[in-house]
Amino acid sequence: MLTTRAVPAVLLLVLAAGCASSDPAAAPAPAPSASASPAPSASDVIDLPVPTKASGPTGEPSRPAAGAKTITGTVTAGVEPNCLLLSDSSGSYLLIFDDAAMRSDATVGRKVTVVGQTKEGMMSTCQQGTPLLVTSIRAA
Repeated sequence: MLTTRAVPAVLLLVLAAGCASSDPAAAPAPAPSASASPAPSASDVIDLPVPTKASGPTGEPSRPAAGAKTITGTVTAGVEPNCLLLSDSSGSYLLIFDDAAMRSDATVGRKVTVVGQTKEGMMSTCQQGTPLLVTSIRAA
């Protein structure tokens, strides 16, 4: 009776020992630590141009770029914080500003005329209107 219990136990030990490997090359490589990665170099950083107000050689605003839209309407607040919309007969536009000074001209309730380009694929948390990258704004 002792042998009927001992045989499966010995067999289990032999199988477990067979799964173990004594070859150090077969051992998994240790995971790299976070401190081992090199710091980004100056060549890894991409400098983007800073947007500026467009103006012609005389200081007057330059002509709108090809594909630009001119929209006149009343600025309204979006359902999400800090979202400003402008609507006209062609639809509703989410106003996107690169220049904070232009954004201050777009207060809720004010009637304005904006020039900009639609950015159909632009992602936004505002969930309303077609994104419009504003290049100029003035009171209507």
